[in-house]
Amino acid sequence: MANGQEEKAPVRGLEGVVAAETSVSYVDGIHGRLLYQGYDIHDIAEQMSFSETVFLLWRGRLPTRAESDAFRSEVVAEMRLPSQVVEMLRLTPPNSHPMSVLRGAVSMLANFDPDAEDISPDANWRKARRLLAQIPTIIADLHRVRCGQPLLSPDPSFGIPANFLYMLRGTPPTELEGRAMEELMVLMADHELNASTFTARVIASTLSDMHSALTGALGALKGPLHGGANQRVMEMILDIPDVATVQAYIAGMLETKKRIMGFGHRVYRTEDPRTQHLRKYSELLCASSGEKRLHDIAQRIEQTVVDAKGIYPNVDFYSATVQHAMGIPPEYFTAVFAAARAAGWIAHIIEQYADNRLIRPTSRYTGEMGLPFVPMKDRSV
Repeated sequence: MANGQEEKAPVRGLEGVVAAETSVSYVDGIHGRLLYQGYDIHDIAEQMSFSETVFLLWRGRLPTRAESDAFRSEVVAEMRLPSQVVEMLRLTPPNSHPMSVLRGAVSMLANFDPDAEDISPDANWRKARRLLAQIPTIIADLHRVRCGQPLLSPDPSFGIPANFLYMLRGTPPTELEGRAMEELMVLMADHELNASTFTARVIASTLSDMHSALTGALGALKGPLHGGANQRVMEMILDIPDVATVQAYIAGMLETKKRIMGFGHRVYRTEDPRTQHLRKYSELLCASSGEKRLHDIAQRIEQTVVDAKGIYPNVDFYSATVQHAMGIPPEYFTAVFAAARAAGWIAHIIEQYADNRLIRPTSRYTGEMGLPFVPMKDRSV
């Protein structure tokens, strides 16, 4: 008993604790299913564009062709940054992590958004479109600034994924790259109440603004136990010289109890349903870019870890080789994840605003109580 109240044992990591109600997405960890607004991810991944998927997540229904085209055009029209934010990108230290820069840039965007402090529904929809458009641009512009290349404007005939690749690399995506980038962002768009989404909802529950909620979510996603794992995956794959050495490499990691990034999931007890789609594009893209060896190494890693530990790859694993094959540097992988996940974060923020209650859990106190206070003059040196 503490303060006359019955103590409850804390649930470490809040595992299994239901902290919110949502219609945005559903994860069935036992059967390996993922639903967006009731639709199976396998149907969505094969048949819907990223802009259609965002419309579904935000509006709760499938768009018509006219609605989808209009929404895509509206978002792409917002894919430009205030000159002051671009200048900030130029002033960041060249060794600063892109996620740190992205976090700061999103926060700074609030200073130039006319709706920043307005959390009314209409203002939130306007900010939602801007932020969804501006986050990919921040990443692309940062890369080009660091490479000493001119910044590019979006092509109105492209959607967000294709424009991101174009603005990052300076060359339009091939048909295969365009499909792969669309699917990558669709698969990463939302995943129920993960750490970054929960962070966004906690901030929104205080009735803080959307920019603040996204800034907090970016901080959570940056961690290697969340979105930061994909960069570590690619570093591991590039560190393995060939397929023949995979088994010994992984065995060495297991013997020294090193964490193998890109494997396991707090919710899924079987294969992550997103994996099969990214595995397919990893094979196709690595073959088309002349780096089939990297996909072969990735597949051997998967087989070795599954055989040795019974642990399946998650969305981070093959997203690494998919992005690498499209020319995205590994240090930007987590930022690309953020560009896609912003769709889900915004959906959850808007849902939180619509039926809000301040999220304020409690903790179990483990410190001392009733210690006698010692005045400064009586404390020993």
